Amino acid sequence: MANLINLSQFNNLSERLNIDRLKSDFSSIQQTLSKLKPPQEFFDFRRISKPINFGEIQQRISYNLGYFQANYLAIVLCLSIYALVTNLLLLFVLGFVILGILGINKLGGEDLVTPFGRLNTSQLYTGLLIIAIPLGFLASPVSTLMWLIGSSIVGVGAHAALMEKPIETVFEEEV
Repeated sequence: MANLINLSQFNNLSERLNIDRLKSDFSSIQQTLSKLKPPQEFFDFRRISKPINFGEIQQRISYNLGYFQANYLAIVLCLSIYALVTNLLLLFVLGFVILGILGINKLGGEDLVTPFGRLNTSQLYTGLLIIAIPLGFLASPVSTLMWLIGSSIVGVGAHAALMEKPIETVFEEEV
């Protein structure tokens, strides 16, 4: 039974570390980064104007979300990093849980032998859970997530609503 568990854990790990999958993940990240628009185009103040009506806001947001998708993703990523850096307890809890899970998985299903006794994998996960849940509540991840969602919507939405479409697209739509 223990060999089956170890074998299944090894298979899961080998699937996660599959070279072809890692290459495809890296190429998708590379494709997304290649779609980043230059700052001169993203911050083109000459194209910023107040929309006339709600229909124009919808058209601008629809166009700009597709056109500046990689830039908006970079903004959300920067806001996420800022949220974690400013909430150090949440950053600590996330690091504690990730390192705890990695440490328990590193045991490979074997018991942890301490001077106080033997602890099996189930007991280690339970202990990690007992410590992480109260710390997680104290770290207020929900309010951090709500701040991240709100600031992303305001920042990205304001840019997408105020940035006019390029002149070339207006001529393409008429044809």
